[in-house]
Amino acid sequence: MKLKIKRILKITLPLLLGVFLVWYSLSKVSIEELLIYAKKADYTYILLGMFLGLLSHLSRAYRWRFQLEPMGYHIKLGNSIMAVFATYLINYTIPRAGEVARASILTNYEDVPFEKGFGTIVAERIADMIIMLGIIVITLFLQFDFIYQFLIERFNPSKLLFMVLLGLVFFLLIFWFVRKSKSKIALKIKTFVNGLVEGALSIFKMKKKWPFIFHTLFIWGMYLLMFYITTFSIEELNNIPVGAVLIGFISASFSIAATNGGIGSYPVAVYLAFSVFGIEKDPSIAFGWIMWASQTLLIILLGGLSLIYLPIYNRTRR
Repeated sequence: MKLKIKRILKITLPLLLGVFLVWYSLSKVSIEELLIYAKKADYTYILLGMFLGLLSHLSRAYRWRFQLEPMGYHIKLGNSIMAVFATYLINYTIPRAGEVARASILTNYEDVPFEKGFGTIVAERIADMIIMLGIIVITLFLQFDFIYQFLIERFNPSKLLFMVLLGLVFFLLIFWFVRKSKSKIALKIKTFVNGLVEGALSIFKMKKKWPFIFHTLFIWGMYLLMFYITTFSIEELNNIPVGAVLIGFISASFSIAATNGGIGSYPVAVYLAFSVFGIEKDPSIAFGWIMWASQTLLIILLGGLSLIYLPIYNRTRR
């Protein structure tokens, strides 16, 4: 019974949060105003952003093959591409269900055991997480003065120092607890951290590790460039600071995990990040919706076609 309730909450809570955030963003900017921005937008940059997004997805599909080859599986590029697009589309319905479906597609059409296919997906997510952490560190380094000044202006320096020290002490206590404790929570944290380390190190043991690393950097480079290029579609954002792009991108990336595919949360995340730099509310939210809608349209179109074409593409399979 408890397991059933937990499963229901995993599906419904992100959806409810998404609905609330859609309402919240529309309470800041009306639909009529959003439509005005949509009509005025330069679709050359929107289409270019969609193309860059497409390149990142194709690169992800190509990269996946590097992980499967050492295990003796040489999958068709077509199946890999369609499995990736199907993953993104299914994740709009049930969080993380796309990853399960992606591994299942390989099992059905390429005879790759489910656990092995799913294991490679977990490993690639670890690689993506490492790159994301790298982007955060670089952003903190490049924007240190701005972030420091922003915090000083809004928080008392002595309180801020106290909060930092308190956070450090809390982290050290958690680290000590996890290291010494044998409780279920501590063991889960240990397993997760060990998995991260093992997954990261496994990349360097891969036969084609350098192509894998190149594609990983390329994927995230396209994500970041896609975000930046699309800002040019809104005239008011043409002179946006680099710091706003970086922090906006980080905030928007985390929003995708908060709700199904970033529904509702994406525009709000962009607005909150841009507001730190004094960028106006209306163009910020409008950009968030345009950015999310254009990439979602790409996923719905190609993900839907992939699910339809997969059995046709593999009809001659014995």
